[in-house]
Amino acid sequence: MKRWYLLYCKRGEQQRAKQHLENQSVEVFYPEVELEKITRGKKSIKKEPLFPSYMFVRFDFEAGPSFTTVRSTRGVVDFVRLGRDPQEVQGDLIYTLKKFEKETVELQAKDLPKEGETVSVVSGQFTGLEAIYKESDGELRSILLVKMINKVVPVSIDNKHLDL
Repeated sequence: MKRWYLLYCKRGEQQRAKQHLENQSVEVFYPEVELEKITRGKKSIKKEPLFPSYMFVRFDFEAGPSFTTVRSTRGVVDFVRLGRDPQEVQGDLIYTLKKFEKETVELQAKDLPKEGETVSVVSGQFTGLEAIYKESDGELRSILLVKMINKVVPVSIDNKHLDL
């Protein structure tokens, strides 16, 4: 019966380990997130691991490959263990992480307003306010210009509180 396990990989070699494990018919879950980075003053979107140096693998050690074969794969250091045995990971955790990864991609796919457009805040601390969209503040937040006491103030608000 196939079970999920957590592997610790060599730093920067997760992709290599993933490729070699998949060649051995091992199911690999290596969650990545897209982050907006500013490098030398330029914005760029980079994929980074959600858990650096770790990946989840699913296989049946009785039918093959064995723990030793998986552990000896290029890029892999060892299993995360409880005592001397590799620690089994609950399938519910993997399901939840996959769901989270999918929801994050769906949130990113939503069209954000253009700079200068009027937006309504439908929940949270600023409920009911009309604001002017300025720019994205990472993946899940936006900077809005809100008028407070006759002065326009930039405020960072979670996108889930906006009427997009």
